[in-house]
Amino acid sequence: MGMSLAFTGATPAAAQRISLISDAETENMLREYTDPILRAAGLDPKAVKLHLVNDPNLNAFVAAGQQMFFNTGLITTVETPSELIGVIAHETGHMAGGHLVKRREEYENMSVPMIASMILGVGAIAAGAGDAGMAMILGSQHIATRSLLAFTREQEASADQAGATFLERAGMSGKGMLDLFSTMRDQELLSETRQDPYARSHPMSGARLAALEARVTESPYYDRHDSPERIHQFKMVQAKLYGFLDEPNATFNRYPVSDNSDYARYARAVAYHRTGQLDKALNEIEPLVESDPKNPYIREVKGQIYFESGKVEEAITAYREAVALLPDEQLYLGLGRALLAREDKASAEEAVKHLQAAAKSGDQPYAYYQLSIAYGKLDNIGMAELATAQYYDAAGAVKEAKMHAMRAQKLLTNGSPEWLRAQDIAVQPNPGRG
Repeated sequence: MGMSLAFTGATPAAAQRISLISDAETENMLREYTDPILRAAGLDPKAVKLHLVNDPNLNAFVAAGQQMFFNTGLITTVETPSELIGVIAHETGHMAGGHLVKRREEYENMSVPMIASMILGVGAIAAGAGDAGMAMILGSQHIATRSLLAFTREQEASADQAGATFLERAGMSGKGMLDLFSTMRDQELLSETRQDPYARSHPMSGARLAALEARVTESPYYDRHDSPERIHQFKMVQAKLYGFLDEPNATFNRYPVSDNSDYARYARAVAYHRTGQLDKALNEIEPLVESDPKNPYIREVKGQIYFESGKVEEAITAYREAVALLPDEQLYLGLGRALLAREDKASAEEAVKHLQAAAKSGDQPYAYYQLSIAYGKLDNIGMAELATAQYYDAAGAVKEAKMHAMRAQKLLTNGSPEWLRAQDIAVQPNPGRG
């Protein structure tokens, strides 16, 4: 799909070797779940970036720079919003505890004795004591592995307890965390090839689970349940993810035509669209628009269905309705892209306004790409080059970004804000240099 889930284009993430996707509905739900926990942890929600990873495995992780990653498989596998919130709380525990830095320090602390043992082992082999030398090498590796595993288990238990504390501070139940981690404990009884990665990377001992249970059940919010509205929101997001990411036949099996729930209609609308059945897709999406007229995401999906089916005017109308309900960056991006398909100057000028709004935070690199097209249609080559430079810069392609920035500088007014933005990109150091 290129990729957009109502979707706006894949974000390059070669450095992490992961595929990031973007969807306003999913990301805004995650943000709604995450922000209260971050505040309870003493973290600034605006400083923490959330990323959606196109991966069917149940997994989530944090990375340097206060970044939190969620696999699509996590969202589609957990059974309740509270289970997903429990994972968020646990990962926030890692972030607030500075566990990434501590783990790096643990690696460094282990390396010196491990390297020394390996050098001695190699020396023994060279001196003719092959068996003794190999024993020294393998022994150092075994000790290092055991040390790291013990340290990891300690960090995981610490993140459990911190997460439970943050949930209580936020007035949220930790039952979902307990339920999911109990399931993970059962996962450990399976062969490694059948385990979820999250179960393997978050080893769940019986003692750790018991400690979490004791902590969670004493919270005054333990019996607080997900509201019907939150459950509906969660199931709609799951249905959309299934519709876009599963094979269409799998979606039709999961949501047969006999199922007239909103979730089933949402998933089938996307699956019908992906199989080129526009009429059937619209027959599923229209009842949703009528039953939930204030939902911008349904109109966004409707706009995408029309746009990718070559119905530009209908797409523009749907996107305008979505933006009117929610002025979200990704919805602006959809509207701007649809306007560009009109191929006239007035529409390109309007598209620039919407695409600038989409690119404002820098979280939507694809918006810069579309801006470069819009400026090109308006024969504003300097701004087209700048937008292209910003696209590559946001994508981490420094060499290409600098090349287009230098081209932009030659065409923009010296000293103008646009020229200065191009200069900032052009003079940045190359990767691996100071």
